[in-house]
Amino acid sequence: MNTSVLLITPPFTQLNTPYPATAYIKGFLNTIEIGSFQSDLGLNVILRIFSKACLKRVFEIAKSKNLSGISHQSRRILKLEKEYIRTVDQVISFLQHKNPTLAYNICDGDFLPQGNRFDQLEELDWAFGSMGIQDKARHFCTLYLEDLGDMIQELVDQNFGFSRYAERLGRSAVHFDPIEEKLTGEPSFIDELIFQELDHVLKSVNPQVVCITVPFPGNLYGGLRCGQYIKKNYPRIKIVMGGGYPNTELRSLQEPRVFQYVDYITLDDGERPLELLLNHIQDSLPIEKLKRTYALTEGQVVYYNGATQPDIPFSKTGTPDYSDLFLTKYLSVIEVVNPMHRLWSDGRWNKLTMAHGCYWKKCTFCDVSLDYIKNYEPISAKLICDRIEQIIEQTGQTGFHFVDEAAPPALMRELAIEILKRELSITWWTNIRFEERFTYDLCRLLKASGCIAVSGGLEVASDRLLKLMQKGVDVAQVARVARNFTETGIMVHAYLMYGFPTQSDQETVDSLEMVRQLFQNQVIQSGFWHQFAMTSHAPIGMNPEKYGVVKIGPKQGLFADNDLIHDDPTGANHERYGNGLKKALFNFMHGICLDFPLQKWFDFKIPKTTISKNYIYQAIASPELSMPKMNSKIVWLGSVPELSKITERNHDKKQTLQLMIVENLSGRVELQLSSQIAEWLIKTIDEMMPKADHESLSFEKFKQSYEDQGLGQVEQLVHSELWIDLMDAGMVIV
Repeated sequence: MNTSVLLITPPFTQLNTPYPATAYIKGFLNTIEIGSFQSDLGLNVILRIFSKACLKRVFEIAKSKNLSGISHQSRRILKLEKEYIRTVDQVISFLQHKNPTLAYNICDGDFLPQGNRFDQLEELDWAFGSMGIQDKARHFCTLYLEDLGDMIQELVDQNFGFSRYAERLGRSAVHFDPIEEKLTGEPSFIDELIFQELDHVLKSVNPQVVCITVPFPGNLYGGLRCGQYIKKNYPRIKIVMGGGYPNTELRSLQEPRVFQYVDYITLDDGERPLELLLNHIQDSLPIEKLKRTYALTEGQVVYYNGATQPDIPFSKTGTPDYSDLFLTKYLSVIEVVNPMHRLWSDGRWNKLTMAHGCYWKKCTFCDVSLDYIKNYEPISAKLICDRIEQIIEQTGQTGFHFVDEAAPPALMRELAIEILKRELSITWWTNIRFEERFTYDLCRLLKASGCIAVSGGLEVASDRLLKLMQKGVDVAQVARVARNFTETGIMVHAYLMYGFPTQSDQETVDSLEMVRQLFQNQVIQSGFWHQFAMTSHAPIGMNPEKYGVVKIGPKQGLFADNDLIHDDPTGANHERYGNGLKKALFNFMHGICLDFPLQKWFDFKIPKTTISKNYIYQAIASPELSMPKMNSKIVWLGSVPELSKITERNHDKKQTLQLMIVENLSGRVELQLSSQIAEWLIKTIDEMMPKADHESLSFEKFKQSYEDQGLGQVEQLVHSELWIDLMDAGMVIV
């Protein structure tokens, strides 16, 4: 089969790195020898807008509008038009890590025009001493672009946003009418840029099939605009839509008008549905044999799922392929100076997945009924490392973001050991659950393999509500796990939620106090509050009465079905807490205002917290003390030790000992040992070290070897000073 497939990501997702959906599908198509080409239209359009030639046109359009009632911000930017046009190409080049010496000019304060976004700089002067000149300059450039973006949104295209285009149209779109009205209207300036970039790639590739991924509501309008343009100008091309948005929002689709813009919509994992669809387009498979695919038949929306073939196993989907994408042209921006928070917008990350789905799949607010959550399928650490090596060879980039729903601790352990065995030097981060299995030693191992950060759901920092959510954790446990990560140098981001059903005013305030203490004790570095949203596919949405809420809408339409409107008769007035919670968190993330009373963040009376001021401190104060399990693995992270003989005199008696020296990156460790234990340790440490084609040493074998040598009981060793010294030198039990 030689079907030429074009994979596109419509505007807009991220500025710093490509959204991985097309790379995943291209990797799969490689395994079945189908030629494909991928394009990130979002990046291409952003680079067009923020170029000298195009920005001149932006200003012309803006000045042609009625300017009588415009904001002071936009009026100032219009007056500084010449300065913006003079600097825009240099700003984009700098954010692409070109011309780094420009940072000195940017930081002087006289190079870039400054709008309202720069007002926050006075509050953040403390941060810039530690940021470094390159980071400070990139933050300035980010504010510069955001200023321009605000003006574009006000005067040129109200739907513009760097990561969301016309998002309001796609969010909770029960009915198609508002989207249809916009699509049948005159194309905006940015629409025209999308058409130009799309036409360029269509003429270059000449595809038979175009696949449009729509991961978020903010991609829907752009994706449908692309489909509209293709239908009008290239009617022979078949158009397929898939991705996160249809997977969650369009599961009960009945709206025929959508198929004026696309020919097919697939749900869930796209590999097998796309393979069968390509066969159908080639007339080698009847439409009834498609898999999880919507199409329009005789004017009616029909869901075809008669395929007998199972989904492609996750281990067989291939390595994500990032070729065709302009990897050196992405913009590394710094929206927030917080070191952890900036990872989402700063740096070029190769996206990979350790395991399909979620191993926990119990959280009541999560879409656990959908395949992308419920179908859990991990792959081996060796296969993950194979994919890592292939992607590094292809992209030249060694940064990886594992985009798992929740990375499994056992697989993370095996992956870390495999990375060390292969001597790979990578930087990586991922999403986790705050499991007790993330011990201090496991965190040390992850850090040694290149892990720099984790993000995880603390959600509502209330034990009652965490139990109601079925999170499987409590606040004290989260604090201890976060401490383990932080103490080993791994940053921690907490996803936070307010407005969960039955959450009281007291619990909201107490949650904020818990969060304050987590920052005060420096066990988390970053966080983000979002208000609870009830969805159709989560347990709470499917059975709201069980959780004390009443579903009151929306009335189901022909288009999207996901976000639900609900009434929480026993809970607080959740909406009024949003601004105060977010403002407090913003300050906590920057290490300031941690001693403010909680009332300071709200313009209405709140109850006093009932949480002890030392709650988090007491939770993290106790060390982890337990005997290793027999199936635990012992790994040596230090360097190869050396032995030298020393002689000590004790009461006129000479005693010959062995001095074991371990030279590590952070310093030198010296241990005085008897000859018998020193020789045994040298041999055993060699077995502990991660080596290719070498099984890790289990604690059971370690124990047996130690006791067979007549060195004593291993329990005594574990509770000795020597054990602590070995841990300091580089031994971990995981």
